[in-house]
Amino acid sequence: METWNVEAEDGGRLDVHSFRTPAGLHPTTAGPPGVVLIHGTLVTDALYRPFARKLSVLLGRPVHCYNRRGRAGSAPQPADYSVQTEVSDLAAVMGRTGSTDLVAHSYGGFVALQAARTLPVGRLVTYDAAVSLSGNLSHRWRPELEDAVTAGQLNHAWAHLVQGLATAGPLSYLPLGALRMLSILSARTNLGAEMRQLLPTAVTEMRAVLDADAELENFTALTTPVLMLSGGWSPAYFAETGRQLAAAVPSINFQVVPGQLHEGPIRPGKGLAVRMARFINGSDGQARTLGRRR
Repeated sequence: METWNVEAEDGGRLDVHSFRTPAGLHPTTAGPPGVVLIHGTLVTDALYRPFARKLSVLLGRPVHCYNRRGRAGSAPQPADYSVQTEVSDLAAVMGRTGSTDLVAHSYGGFVALQAARTLPVGRLVTYDAAVSLSGNLSHRWRPELEDAVTAGQLNHAWAHLVQGLATAGPLSYLPLGALRMLSILSARTNLGAEMRQLLPTAVTEMRAVLDADAELENFTALTTPVLMLSGGWSPAYFAETGRQLAAAVPSINFQVVPGQLHEGPIRPGKGLAVRMARFINGSDGQARTLGRRR
């Protein structure tokens, strides 16, 4: 793994980690075009590095994952943060790495689909993309989450986030009191403590999704080949969004991945990476059959 930095348009630093870079060569050295992996909310790119490594081996190409604003070695979220901040940052990473293909998870999928409307994206795979269509995610937003973060009541905030997004599987349906207790317990782990620190970025990112609420017509001009995946055990609203977009946009293909939870890309196993790699490389028959859906 190579660790390096990309300077964003506004001068902010983005922390990048690249895989399958030849020893002794900078990640931007000429070679096969790379793939950029965009992570979800409430996490850093560290959880995705094993998946990035698998993809790199399967593709035979470099895979670059980076920390989005507000985490690890990257710059803070600016005061005027919006999805355009993320699209601009992604453009900087793509430009410096010579990458045109994207793999994105959850909030990262939202960023990638927005970016594909204006950036020269070759192929795109999303997993549980958090896109708001015609206000369908507005009820997922809980003002209590932002109020709790502002008041420093992070266990209360975490409980509202989990209940609102329902991305934690069966745990999402526990009472708030039980979720607060789980937050207290998880804070004793490195991952749990990190998630608590990132709660303010989750508030900002959820607002960005709602502010960018779109209609199907906003995507009908999209020509980038897109494979939208959703886990069979993920919250149903991710699959519903994928089905709607695939039905309206010929270049979008939607599939459900049986047996996968929302956190599929950061769990052990190779099947999801194989499915994505086949599409990115165009070796899957469905990769060339735009508009085919499941």
